[in-house]
Amino acid sequence: MAEGYEESGAAEFIKDRLYFATLRVKPKNTANIHYFSTDEEYVYESFYGDFGPLNLAMLYRYCCKLNKKLKCYATSRKTLVHYTSYEQKKRANAAVLIGAYAVIYLKRSPEEAYRTLISANNTPYLPFRDAAVGECFYNLTVLDCLQGFHKALQCSFLDFDNFDVEEYEHYERVENGDLNWIIPGKILAFSGPHPRSKIENGYPLHAPEAYLQYFRQHHVTDVVRLNRKLYDGRRFQEAGLQHHDLYFLDGTTPSDIITRRFLHVCESAEGAVAVHCKAGLGRTGTLIGCYLMKHFRFTAAETMAWIRTCRPGSIIGPQQNFLEQKQNSMWVQGDVHRSKQKVLQQRLDRRRQQQQPQPQQQPQQQQQQQQQHPSPTPLMSRLLSSMDDLSINTTLSKSYRLDENDCRETGQTQGDRLRALKSQRTPRYNFSVFPTTDMMLVRSFSSSSTPLKR
Repeated sequence: MAEGYEESGAAEFIKDRLYFATLRVKPKNTANIHYFSTDEEYVYESFYGDFGPLNLAMLYRYCCKLNKKLKCYATSRKTLVHYTSYEQKKRANAAVLIGAYAVIYLKRSPEEAYRTLISANNTPYLPFRDAAVGECFYNLTVLDCLQGFHKALQCSFLDFDNFDVEEYEHYERVENGDLNWIIPGKILAFSGPHPRSKIENGYPLHAPEAYLQYFRQHHVTDVVRLNRKLYDGRRFQEAGLQHHDLYFLDGTTPSDIITRRFLHVCESAEGAVAVHCKAGLGRTGTLIGCYLMKHFRFTAAETMAWIRTCRPGSIIGPQQNFLEQKQNSMWVQGDVHRSKQKVLQQRLDRRRQQQQPQPQQQPQQQQQQQQQHPSPTPLMSRLLSSMDDLSINTTLSKSYRLDENDCRETGQTQGDRLRALKSQRTPRYNFSVFPTTDMMLVRSFSSSSTPLKR
């Protein structure tokens, strides 16, 4: 490494150019070395004992920062050292940042990036935990996070070339709707709406109507409610959206019937699906995680890493082990679904050829035509899902009678507490003068001029 660097244990990402180090004291820049730290710049907003990983906006800003430093003329001939402290929580978050950069921009595999992080006798990194109160029962490692980012890249969920960081930071705030895309263009997680828009303890609460403009702009066609009824679902239906109730107790895991029904809703929806419980974290993240595992073969750990990066605090307590237990069955169901989809597509293609005879073409011309007009896979998914609808609904009508009145939630639930904690965070925008009508509240959180890039 460059002359004058006396610390041992530096992880080398680009020889003589980019390193990661854990230091006990703040270093001074030299003629050949530029040190920088992000420990105080990118700070995780915790609920309880959780401390990371940092959200998608912070990861994006870090990558932009590092790219700028690598390209900047002033540091073009210097060795860059991203340093962190021995405070274990900050150290783990810093490791995820530079490890993710290596996966996204240096095209390293998650395992290669992680081996670099633990090279040179570096001590292990503190694993992340959930946003529950009390003891942690599931560890999410730095490697899990890197593998989650890698899978998201493969599935085109993670695309920083088309990521609007200001939109993300705007809408993730409670006062602006508290929503995040988990699968861009397909599944959105958000906090549960209230019966009416109002200001409570200095923060706006949003009625269903407050979300309609955003939902229309982003082709959301279905809303799934997982918590007890706080608003009339017909308010979404009257606006042209499908509304589905799949209630189960706060802080618990869904039954197989609810899981199947949720997957069916997502697979048969014409557009995007917006999912909420109370805080839009535990129950919401758990069922979205099942969809990720079934249709994209995410591991349970990759699922939790990606969802928590998109929407920090998601998937809590026993829901973590539930995803681990469901992983293999979701993979099998996904394989079966894709196999049926392929067979159905082949049948439809043959039927279409029989019903619409075309002039004979050379084999090469036929191949070019197929490439120009690929099969409508989303349509096939909806058709396949509709074929299963009868059996699912029959099961629901015969054996599923769980209603929110059968299992009353007394006192403050986990979702209530998490939403209250999130609402207490310092707003990043000026809300010194609050609007007082529903329509003004609608404008207050959907006033951004550019749509959220997905």
